[in-house]
Amino acid sequence: MSDHNASTTPSRPRHQLQFGVFFQGVNSSTVWNVPEAGSQTDFESFRRLAQTAEQGLFAAFFLGEGLRLREHLGHLHDLDVVGRPDAQTMLAALAQVTTKIGLVATQNTTYNDPADLAHRLHSLDLISGGRAAWNIVTTDNAWTGANFRRGGYLDHADRYTHAEAFVRTAKRIWASWGAKAIAADGTAPQWLDTDGIEPVHHEGQHYTVDYTSRLPRSPQGRPVLFQAGDSPTGRDFAARQADVIFSAHNALDDALAFRRDITERTVRAGRPAGAVKIMPGTEFVLAPTVREAQEKLEWVRSHQVGPQQAIAYLEQFWGRPLDGVDPEGPLPEIAPAVDETDVTRGSGFQGAKAAELTGAWRREAAEKGQNILQFVRERSSRGAARTFSGSYAEVADRLAEYARLGAVDGFNITPWLIPSGLDDIVNHLVPALQDRGVYPTEYAGDTLREHLGLDWPEGEGSDAGAADGTGDSCAAIGTRAAHRDHDTGRPALPATT
Repeated sequence: MSDHNASTTPSRPRHQLQFGVFFQGVNSSTVWNVPEAGSQTDFESFRRLAQTAEQGLFAAFFLGEGLRLREHLGHLHDLDVVGRPDAQTMLAALAQVTTKIGLVATQNTTYNDPADLAHRLHSLDLISGGRAAWNIVTTDNAWTGANFRRGGYLDHADRYTHAEAFVRTAKRIWASWGAKAIAADGTAPQWLDTDGIEPVHHEGQHYTVDYTSRLPRSPQGRPVLFQAGDSPTGRDFAARQADVIFSAHNALDDALAFRRDITERTVRAGRPAGAVKIMPGTEFVLAPTVREAQEKLEWVRSHQVGPQQAIAYLEQFWGRPLDGVDPEGPLPEIAPAVDETDVTRGSGFQGAKAAELTGAWRREAAEKGQNILQFVRERSSRGAARTFSGSYAEVADRLAEYARLGAVDGFNITPWLIPSGLDDIVNHLVPALQDRGVYPTEYAGDTLREHLGLDWPEGEGSDAGAADGTGDSCAAIGTRAAHRDHDTGRPALPATT
């Protein structure tokens, strides 16, 4: 393995946008009840979508993760698409039928072992030639945890402390082989220079790691790290550890404010201002003309949220069946049967104060003159999947303004139809953006890190104890330093990256 010169990593011009595609697998945004909808579990759907994205020079193909089937009022929820094969298995298969696009696996820090997950992600990174990425998620609820031996053990306040120790441990594992650890050719007296490999040690509240990596560094150094937490704690975690943030802030003014906030946090963490790329989640509903796009959007919404879905949406917040309630009538005056909603339908429903929220909704719907169906359809279009809808030229002009202002580095697209939901984007929107000079006309290189204009990850395998603020020194093992880290719950200091 040759030395890597970080200065050779190409920088993506500020004015160019990147696209990623988010194959959720379990969601209420996919239109699944029409003849042209494909399977959410067959490999063909994944292959078709990934290859279409690569044709459109997308930077990344992003898989969601589901650790338990969603429920509704105590029963399995039958109005959402259900899928999500194992992400790393699927991405390893997709690595063989793609050549450039990045492959992002959502993986949980609570229900994985850091050395094992680091090895599996490292394997994907090598198999794909340096195209792997990890979307870091945390979980603390006992409902999800019931599927695991360690179910429910993690306090909500500890989830990022735990995750940060986990990520630092993984980074040290990925960096533990030196660039010259492997012989350059077959004439060398030995294949491995053992002085070029550093064991990794971690002693913490939840796990202990004493591990020597089995793999050399990948062509991009390590998997790219995505993160989506939006709380102040989550933003600080991303500023210290992530390469890309998958955000919910894609309205222009909101995106600019989010960019300023993340830049400030990143600099405070001791990293360069542009070290963390920002890619909001979004949905595109496009057509040749504005009028056709509006008609198409109405059709999409009517299939995403029908009468059954609208009533079920309200039932999750009311915490009780709403049998006999007319979806074309006003929001019900019935009092909620719960104090707070839970996580069984997904994080978007978790923790809402039911009486306060439902009262506010009744007032909002009345002021707008909306019935249940209209109200829920409007609400379902808000948030992370905020929609860009219009003609190809109109939407391209709007996105060019995002690029001009540097509001985002790109968008992570949730298709409303699988597997053909990217076709009009690739065939019409991408060329329009290229004509405006705000979208790549070729891949920047062979690795995801190159596509995104990210620097080579220097220094992530050294001074780990100091980075954690524990005061531990490195203990010698033979002639090599063993990196030691403790997740004691103390506030983390800025990362060394």
